[in-house]
Amino acid sequence: MKIRKVIIQDIENLKEIGKLTFAETFSSDNSEEDMLKYLEEGFSTEKLKKELKDENSEFYFAELDENVIGYLKVNFGQSQTEIKDKNSLEIERIYVLKEFHGKKVGQILYDKAIELAREKNVEYVWLGVWEQNPRAIRFYEKNGFVAFDKHIFKLGNDEQTDIMMKQKLNK
Repeated sequence: MKIRKVIIQDIENLKEIGKLTFAETFSSDNSEEDMLKYLEEGFSTEKLKKELKDENSEFYFAELDENVIGYLKVNFGQSQTEIKDKNSLEIERIYVLKEFHGKKVGQILYDKAIELAREKNVEYVWLGVWEQNPRAIRFYEKNGFVAFDKHIFKLGNDEQTDIMMKQKLNK
């Protein structure tokens, strides 16, 4: 497996893996209407193009035999979704195709995010995780994250609560 930075020419693959992994993860717990609205807006070509051109956001693919099996999105500085602290990095997304769950792909993408945080010399890494996603919460707790706040994440027309978690990095 290899990790590589996503470039603008990868936009269709990014759109595909983004929609597929999000739907696999959340479809069973949300209405079809809310899912469709979120997938159309959240993974539109225009939105992804803007994010890919943002110098403070980076995407990385996890690839196996030339196939994209997961991806990571991180944000720095003013591109973070909430805490706009120059001393932090936000992990906005780590998603892996369901068939590769339990095969350390998520851990490798997470490790890449921590590597990027260390390169940027930030003090801590933070993220938001849906309160009804115990698998992801356990994953982040296992990696040293602690809850510090909550925020609202809008999925379609449904307002959901995310637990905000952070991990302080050792210098």
